[in-house]
Amino acid sequence: MGFKQNSLIMSLMPSIHFIPDDKTVTVEAHETILQSAMRAGIPLTHDCGGKARCTTCRILILDGAMAYVSPRNEKEAVLAGQLGFEPIIRLACQTLVTGDIRIRRLVLDDSDISLTRLAGPGSSTASVGSEKYLAILFADIRNFTHFAEKQLPYDVIHFLNRYFYHMRQVVERNKGYINNYMGDGLLALFGLDDPANAAERAVHAGLEMLREMENLQPYIKQTYGQNLQMGVGIHYGDVVIGNLGNAASERSMVIGDAVNVASRIESCNKTAGTRLLVSAAVYEQLGNRVTVGKTSTFTLKGKEEEFQLYEILSLR
Repeated sequence: MGFKQNSLIMSLMPSIHFIPDDKTVTVEAHETILQSAMRAGIPLTHDCGGKARCTTCRILILDGAMAYVSPRNEKEAVLAGQLGFEPIIRLACQTLVTGDIRIRRLVLDDSDISLTRLAGPGSSTASVGSEKYLAILFADIRNFTHFAEKQLPYDVIHFLNRYFYHMRQVVERNKGYINNYMGDGLLALFGLDDPANAAERAVHAGLEMLREMENLQPYIKQTYGQNLQMGVGIHYGDVVIGNLGNAASERSMVIGDAVNVASRIESCNKTAGTRLLVSAAVYEQLGNRVTVGKTSTFTLKGKEEEFQLYEILSLR
């Protein structure tokens, strides 16, 4: 075969660009991504020998190039289902390539390998996280530091447990999930299992939490001699949720700009003199079903653009 013919054939063959290796490899006919990597000397881990009995060869398909990789076969589909892999997470040992793609190796060193081996089927530790659109609610007690300074530590713990008990019931009634407690604050997510009306359910929960706090006022006044109020902020956006830690102590974590925005919105209640603020992303999903009080424009901490925030008074 002449040089020109060989060059033409090579130009028609798909290629894989590996990250973080920054190396491009031409794919030969009927070759899996793993086989291409091995031929090129790229250290793509494959504990089971490329038989889809582990996930150490997992890779991330970049740039939306899913049209250029083969569908999951039965063996890969079983593992992906057990471990909750998003469609863009693939096993290199089972994936063929039909066009030029860029991928990222996800198991890079001994620490990655150890984490992957510790996580068997059914363990969420193995998951690299999943992307979701959620309604994110932050709630915080006003002037709690001043309140806590006047109480015994055990009394503070007792009050917080009682407060969080009531708030958790509200969140769960509205099909939400409390992801984290932070001192006197909490982070709740809506839309994890049921995305329908997530923003509306979050707002309903926020209003109900405010009413629950009002119901607690006689108890707080009688027991602690003070009054307490709370603020709620809600945003709707794209986040990644996954599990951190090992099997004995793992916990779910939600990460993304939308989480930070929700937290900043809650803080704006102090400046606005409000109790429940939502972003435009939430308000637009509620339409005429809400009664709005103040409408304010804020530049949130760490953000350059301005955010239109809406005080929600009721939900019809």
